[in-house]
Amino acid sequence: MKLNIAVLAGDGIGPEVSDQAIKALDAIALEFDHKFSFNYAKVGGAAIDEYGDPFPQETLELCKTSDAILFGAIGDPKYDDAEIRPEQGLLKMRKELGLFANIRPVKAFDSLLDKSPLKAHLIKDVDISIYRELTGGIYFGKKEVSQDGNYASDLCEYSKKEIERLAHLAFKAAKTRRQKVTLIDKANVLETSRLWRRTVTELSKAYPEVKLEYLYVDNAAMQMILNPKQFDVILTENMFGDIISDEASVIGGSIGLIPSASIGDKYALFEPIHGSYPEATRKGIANPIAAILSAAMLLEHFGLFDEAEIINYAVEKSLKLGITTPDLGIKHEEISTSKVGDFIADFISNPTDSNHNFINIHIGQSTII
Repeated sequence: MKLNIAVLAGDGIGPEVSDQAIKALDAIALEFDHKFSFNYAKVGGAAIDEYGDPFPQETLELCKTSDAILFGAIGDPKYDDAEIRPEQGLLKMRKELGLFANIRPVKAFDSLLDKSPLKAHLIKDVDISIYRELTGGIYFGKKEVSQDGNYASDLCEYSKKEIERLAHLAFKAAKTRRQKVTLIDKANVLETSRLWRRTVTELSKAYPEVKLEYLYVDNAAMQMILNPKQFDVILTENMFGDIISDEASVIGGSIGLIPSASIGDKYALFEPIHGSYPEATRKGIANPIAAILSAAMLLEHFGLFDEAEIINYAVEKSLKLGITTPDLGIKHEEISTSKVGDFIADFISNPTDSNHNFINIHIGQSTII
């Protein structure tokens, strides 16, 4: 298969973790005789510095002419008080490309059960898929600030069509999993949530094999900590999904482990859910696993399931051997962001070789003997 992939590495640790995802994809291409071409463009603070625009036309055009987009991270504290902010580029990109569905898998790795702040028996075997609406709601509604700065408002709006197109994806996913969808809303207070509940309830009749449950978002936040194993597919609106998915990331022990896919009718983007983490930039301590798992989601999107499975297995092997960055509490100073990527790429090239020598990570050699 030939794929043209746009790389929007972005700010902070974005370029570092994106490089590791590309290493994994290059290894897959070599092993399976695919051809992946990578073309780079700027976004976020890096784009503001060069173009004065966090999502310039040049970047948009590259995205539109590519088969998929590999995204790093966005954000720079030097723009915190600026009129033009890197985050505006992220919202603009989602809107321009119609990326309405954000899919975030949350999984508890057996080798990391003791790294989570939650007790191991609560999180063992957790496997959740969060479907978050991405181009509507309060993030995209009309925003106003009074002239004196003493009043502000953000309008939350949704249409039935926006809800239906995401809900169909969530129910279809549930059919291939444990056949359960949990709608998270605030229907006791918000009219938009009542529209979500009516629309999803009606649509669920087309999927009789899937059980539909409802949770208010405050209760859902509590249940994510008390009993996360109850969830299979979570369906929710933009802001609630943003919050719930970040909360769910603690299950695995680090936000650096959670990948995501943002899907539209024409375009697809794959990115780690963590931020730009500017304090870690170029220090070699950023966890690249989420970016690498995002590359696996990219492969799955194109039906390359065997290839994606090898990346997933390589990631599990690296975690089991403790070949990871300091955010997981495994204190090996010699293991950098790049060396995690090297190990995973080497493992992809030699998946049946059982002699993965941990010592060679420290001295900078290949992990395969």
